[in-house]
Amino acid sequence: MLSTFKKLGPGLLFAGAAIGVSHLVQSTRAGADYGLGLLWALLLVNLFKYPFFQFGPRYASATGESLLEGYYKLNKGILIAYFILSLATMFTIQTAVTIVTAGLAYSLFGDVSFLNFGVESISSVEIWTVIILFICLLILFLGKYNTLDKLIKVIIIALTISTLVAVSFAFLEFNTPISLVQVLPEDPTEIAFLIAFMGWMPAPLDISVWHSIWAIEKKKDEGTFSPKTALLDFNIGYFGAIILGIAFVCLGYFVMFNTGNSFSEKAAIFSNQLIDLYTKTLGNWSYIIIGIAAFTTMFSTTITTLDASPRAMAKSLAILSNQHKKNAYLYWVLILTFGTIFIFFAFASEMGLFIKIATILSFLTAPFYAIINYKLISSKHTPKDWRPSLKLHILSWLGIVFLIGFSIWYLTLL
Repeated sequence: MLSTFKKLGPGLLFAGAAIGVSHLVQSTRAGADYGLGLLWALLLVNLFKYPFFQFGPRYASATGESLLEGYYKLNKGILIAYFILSLATMFTIQTAVTIVTAGLAYSLFGDVSFLNFGVESISSVEIWTVIILFICLLILFLGKYNTLDKLIKVIIIALTISTLVAVSFAFLEFNTPISLVQVLPEDPTEIAFLIAFMGWMPAPLDISVWHSIWAIEKKKDEGTFSPKTALLDFNIGYFGAIILGIAFVCLGYFVMFNTGNSFSEKAAIFSNQLIDLYTKTLGNWSYIIIGIAAFTTMFSTTITTLDASPRAMAKSLAILSNQHKKNAYLYWVLILTFGTIFIFFAFASEMGLFIKIATILSFLTAPFYAIINYKLISSKHTPKDWRPSLKLHILSWLGIVFLIGFSIWYLTLL
């Protein structure tokens, strides 16, 4: 059992990247505003995204190369399109997750405005943003993949235990009959939330590319990472993310539904409300434990996205130019870090808007990733033994129709 756990890695990194804004923010808000009425959306989007996420580690472990090399083999234009889409969204996504992490740090560790060096316009949350990003940089530069792999295992275990315990206590104190009536949002604001909710549930589809890169890194680190192990690793991370998504919806429902309270759009206030969800059910004694669990969850998302996007961008350029520059990853990490800081300082008060933009963009680009991942895994570039089964083919076709259909539906309502 222990030896199997040691072999796991990329799937848990996937879970670490996924269990962040989509769970702590969007799922909790879905439960608070709609009760259990959006469970259908959570389950459907996880079902229909499943094959396209799975194709990342499947392809990487079967071929020894990431999805990016596969995209290039399909058509150079596909890799160029991926590069452009990633460049257009990476800063918004990084800013969205870092804002929430900084808000949690402020709630837990307090005011650090004394570090503003006399610049009164700089808030404590903005300072925490800089601190968090530079801590992430230090870990990535010194520890690299191996440290990330070990760190995420501790974080996921702590988060899972604390969340399930909190939901159990919240359920025991919930005195109203549980309603499983499902809801289909009708007005444009509600539909925008639904699309945002599904956009990052359990994660944006481009994380399949990151997962394939992590699988290659794991193979380098361990010496071997078979397709069978890769799929087990993926399934543990994926279904764990689904279970925790449901748990956060339930937590929002049990504690905030029909209370008249709503979540703030400001990072610091939202973070306090989020931690209060736990402490109201478990008691004040749990504030630090739960707060740290929530913080480490968002910290894991911040550090995994800060690691993965630069890896993908550096690798894409290397493939396109056929030139592997030694410090390309370093340059892209620094570009993403300082770009995030710039955006954050310019739009610090717009946490809700940033999250909405990032999640909607992720949903609208999902059909692109779904189609190219399916096309690649079904092509001659994938060993025949590891191409999809008939069931997986059918699920892929249904998933593509689902993602395209919902995207068109949303665009017609704009």
